Amino acid sequence: MKTNYNRTVQACFIGYVVQAIVNNFVPLLFLTFQGSYGISLQKITLLVTFNFGIQLLVDLASIGFVDRIGYRASMILAHAMAAAGLILLTVLPECLGNPFVGLLIAVMIYAIGGGLLEVLVSPVVEACPTDNKEKAMSLLHSFYCWGCTGVVLFSTVFFALFGTEHWKILTLLWVIIPVCNMILFTKVPIYSLHEEGEKGMTMGELFREKVFWFLMIMMVCSGASEQAVSQWASTFAEQGLGITKTIGDLVGPMAFSILMGTSRLIYGKYGDRFDLDQFMKLSTLLCIGSYLLIAFVPVPADRHSWDLFRVRFPIICAWELEPQFFSRFCCWRDLC
Repeated sequence: MKTNYNRTVQACFIGYVVQAIVNNFVPLLFLTFQGSYGISLQKITLLVTFNFGIQLLVDLASIGFVDRIGYRASMILAHAMAAAGLILLTVLPECLGNPFVGLLIAVMIYAIGGGLLEVLVSPVVEACPTDNKEKAMSLLHSFYCWGCTGVVLFSTVFFALFGTEHWKILTLLWVIIPVCNMILFTKVPIYSLHEEGEKGMTMGELFREKVFWFLMIMMVCSGASEQAVSQWASTFAEQGLGITKTIGDLVGPMAFSILMGTSRLIYGKYGDRFDLDQFMKLSTLLCIGSYLLIAFVPVPADRHSWDLFRVRFPIICAWELEPQFFSRFCCWRDLC
């Protein structure tokens, strides 16, 4: 009997939603943390730093243990850590003498889950012997964006109805998703690329490739350009521009996510028609242009200035350098 891997692919899609929760929920609460716990924005910045720093370290460490313990165990561990971190987010700040330390510990725990998901989801989908694999991978790469959109939209509606003072209830509601998906990963079939006898490059071989270091620098810059906006758009809109949290979240991080997801879908569907080098250069110029707007467009003192910021900023930022470009670029350079 032929194994059906569709539920595996669906579980991986939800895995990216979990990662979207890990990366994008807490930034919506930066000003809430500042007001409730008296934590400065300078310290709150460290939450972002530790989140992605831990994820990066987990990405590197996963090379040594994922194949040994298996993809299923790793997926379960990733979701368990994400759920545990979110739960501790509601408990540790009050339990510990220093609320910031409590927040930091919780962030570091769910960052482990986010880091594992980053390196696990794509290979699992890629390995599944399913029809329309290219379509599945294209949809997968956009699903993180739709997850971000859902996180911002649902959170914004919740805060508008019940207030930000009830953020802990919302946090526990978000815990349901990683818990349910963890259970799903205990049941779905998982197919490994190693079962097909495929063998990747060793770390030594990879580090000797000059194009690897070039691509790594590009990915660092790409990630920085994305996260600097997505992590701080809500805080900037509310505190810097003086607009309401509801409007700020909708036209800031949510608009960013929608347009980024749309650009990924477009590239996934029509990418073979584009000149890859030219498209990446265009994406770079658009990112540069978006930051020039942020830096030099005056802080909106009137509605016209705000409309300019609101419309152009997310549209330009949406065309960021994203993973599908680099995947195809690596294949083009015979690195995969």
